[in-house]
Amino acid sequence: MSTQGHPPGLAGESDRTRRLRDLGLNEPTVDEAFDRFAHLAASLTRAPIAMVNFINDERQMFRGLFIPPNSADAAGDTGCSWADRGIAFDLPTREMPLSHGFCPHVVAQRSPLALDDILAYPRFAGNPVVDELGVRSYLGAPLVDDTNTVIGTVCVLDREPRPWGRERLRDIQHLAEALLSEIRLRDNLIAQQQEMFAAFDGSPFPIMLTHGPDQQIRYANPRHAELFGAVAAPGPIGRAYPQLAAAGLEQAVAEAYHSGRATVLNDVRFQSTRPDAQRIHQIFSFTCTPQRAARTGRVSGVLVAGMDVTAQSRTEEELGTLAALLVDRLQQSGATTGRHGLGAGQAGLVLPG
Repeated sequence: MSTQGHPPGLAGESDRTRRLRDLGLNEPTVDEAFDRFAHLAASLTRAPIAMVNFINDERQMFRGLFIPPNSADAAGDTGCSWADRGIAFDLPTREMPLSHGFCPHVVAQRSPLALDDILAYPRFAGNPVVDELGVRSYLGAPLVDDTNTVIGTVCVLDREPRPWGRERLRDIQHLAEALLSEIRLRDNLIAQQQEMFAAFDGSPFPIMLTHGPDQQIRYANPRHAELFGAVAAPGPIGRAYPQLAAAGLEQAVAEAYHSGRATVLNDVRFQSTRPDAQRIHQIFSFTCTPQRAARTGRVSGVLVAGMDVTAQSRTEEELGTLAALLVDRLQQSGATTGRHGLGAGQAGLVLPG
């Protein structure tokens, strides 16, 4: 297969990846808001496939995706579906290499791209999506955020040549502008969260925030890192803190997430080493409080607040009051997105919306 039509080197790659990470958009996970934008793009342009595509240094990530059902109704005048024609448009992981498709070109050129018939353009005709997915026409517009970083595209595809015209080009550009408003809102929430997490950073209590049913750690304050160790990269509790998981914290977090009610884990015995190399035994109580996404009301993560009860007695009511205060601050900030960058003695957070 020809390798023509591969994109040129993308300027500012590390800046773009960092920006996507800051926005919580650096993973190819499903996002209902972006799926709705993709469906709208398909409807406006009457194209069978549409995407909201974010591009980092290594891959394309379809956070928003609309694909037609495998039916004759979606196949146009041919009366057969894409699957019937031996063309599979299956993206179970919502990602694609940078060598495939035309969005990397849009990002590199920072301008819209309309290909009425891809085979008419030698530069693009050999792209893998032409043979592998049967793509024959493409229309895409760049997403240029407020930092002047091109973070991705809004695009539509068809398996037949399409004279897109100025009206369709204008439609896709307007959609890109509308989508940037959604991203701008997320950015504003991030700024609010940074202020709120700065307060958490100074807390004398260990605080950790997880996201999703798989308990991915998205934030751990310096006190947590000091007591239990720093998290080098986001990951589940069981992998990052096996000693805490074995003591029952993993199960307590799972119960809070799935039940939507706070749980308390008492008498967690932990052996730590102080800077003077003296081993000390401490007893902790942890309160695990569900944190709900502002827009949907669904449980999106769990805030874990710990308290050292080695030398003093704390009631569940006191622990619950502390946890409720922390979660209230989270909710007031609209914490559904965030930053990460976990390291020794540093806070890190990412809560995809």
